[in-house]
Amino acid sequence: MRFQTIIFLAAFSSAFAQQPVVYTRADSLKGTYGPARSWWDVVHYDLHVTFDLNDSTLSGFNVISYKTLHPYPEMQIDLMSPLQLDSVVQDGKKLIVRRDGNAHFVSVGDQAPGAIRSITAYYHGKPVQAKSPPWDGGVIWSRDEKGRPWISVACQGMAAQAWFPNKDHMKDEPDSAAMHYTVPSDLFVVSNGRLTGVRPEGDVATFSWKVRNPINNYNIIPYIGTYTMIKDTFSGRGGALDLEYWVLQEHHAVARQHFVQVKDMLRCFEHWFGKYPFYSDGYKLVEAPFLGMEHQSAIAYGNGYQMGYKGRDLSNTGWGLKWDFIVVHESGHEWFGNNISAADVADNWVHEGFTAYSENLFTEWLFGRKAGAEYVIGTRTSVQNDKPVIAPYNVNAGGSLDLYYKAANMLHTIRNIVDNDSLWLRTLRGLNETFWHRTVGTGEIEDYLIKSLGADLKPVFDQYLRTTRIPVLEYSLVRNKLTCRWTNCNSSFSMPVELVSGQTRIRITPSAKKTTRVKWELPEVNLDPDFYAVLKRVD
Repeated sequence: MRFQTIIFLAAFSSAFAQQPVVYTRADSLKGTYGPARSWWDVVHYDLHVTFDLNDSTLSGFNVISYKTLHPYPEMQIDLMSPLQLDSVVQDGKKLIVRRDGNAHFVSVGDQAPGAIRSITAYYHGKPVQAKSPPWDGGVIWSRDEKGRPWISVACQGMAAQAWFPNKDHMKDEPDSAAMHYTVPSDLFVVSNGRLTGVRPEGDVATFSWKVRNPINNYNIIPYIGTYTMIKDTFSGRGGALDLEYWVLQEHHAVARQHFVQVKDMLRCFEHWFGKYPFYSDGYKLVEAPFLGMEHQSAIAYGNGYQMGYKGRDLSNTGWGLKWDFIVVHESGHEWFGNNISAADVADNWVHEGFTAYSENLFTEWLFGRKAGAEYVIGTRTSVQNDKPVIAPYNVNAGGSLDLYYKAANMLHTIRNIVDNDSLWLRTLRGLNETFWHRTVGTGEIEDYLIKSLGADLKPVFDQYLRTTRIPVLEYSLVRNKLTCRWTNCNSSFSMPVELVSGQTRIRITPSAKKTTRVKWELPEVNLDPDFYAVLKRVD
């Protein structure tokens, strides 16, 4: 999912953390999987879009194939103003459309359960233009360093309705999609999946691409520019995986050298998370006119062929300058975000927390466990604790930016609670097997981890995901007796931790309700930093 500029945006959200949020009807229409959405299941999109560079407009249509689950007279189709939904047609008949903001309710009449039907939504207009992509998204009408047109879309925050009509809710993904983009013939279009054809027509050309796997709406993206392609192959758990790097022509040489790290990344993530989820669609990095995004099988790359995050180390440890942040982070989303997808924006920590944690695992893969731990611990400085990681449901609301590194440090803590790397490995792989190509909620992820790891983790999830407080382990040390209890936490909170001093190490399981007492014959007490908590002496 989208990676935020942590330092700036975390400070921004903290400054406004105390402002009450008032949700509108538009928020509910966008975020609720209501009756006009729940009666039908998207099967396929067949999207046709013409990009007019002269006036920055779009026109086209989307053929939406769907399966009827139960009868209901209206279908919700989403398209963001100022784009206009011109008409919706089914079986050659123009249907009545009732508009409510960006939601369009189409009168289809009750349809037989189990039937596979389709509607065609025609539209046109001047879409929202991105102001600061990917954070303030929309269509990007830009030019490359040589002045040539360079166009794309970044729409995770505002959703795909910013540029084409669709069923715009994360809970339902099309099982497959075909995309046909018409642009000036001197340009090339790269998109998700496989190129299936190029059709020249005078001074324009239509580029057709096909995705064979389920895909988030916001991941369907064109890249329009003067591209050249570097091709390679990765021998992985699913066989031969096609690798393609689509870059601006003048960057061919630097890209060929810089992207050698992709194979190490894929080896690491296939080890920890299991088989790359989209072998039939291949793996692509596509140079983009913005920083980056996890567009499935066509990852946006705009990090300037440098290590770190725009040349910075987000952990402040030095380890984050050993690899390209966008290559690693956005590729990690192929497993968490694209394979396992949150059913509500409120649960986006499932995308971002696990993917931020993948940065730690990649650092460990290259430089050892100590380096990986130092990296993830170093990212704690960006945690703001301004609001809970999990946001309100059904209003298309994202939680705190802590969904990145607070959630990642929670996962690192859980790994150390379990203290069994073989089991941790099986669990991470099992997540991607169990929820393969599925949309899920936080509860399903929590239940799976609790069962797979055989640990009572519910108090941990509730504390780190649903409150803004980092637990404080208060202790006193009197005459070789160490007394501990958890504070700054839920009343039901309990979590194992390890205390260390020199070579001495003990594991205890304090709680908020019950004091823990142990023998401790050393003058100093330290909390193992692999556990995300604060130690405070109170005697």
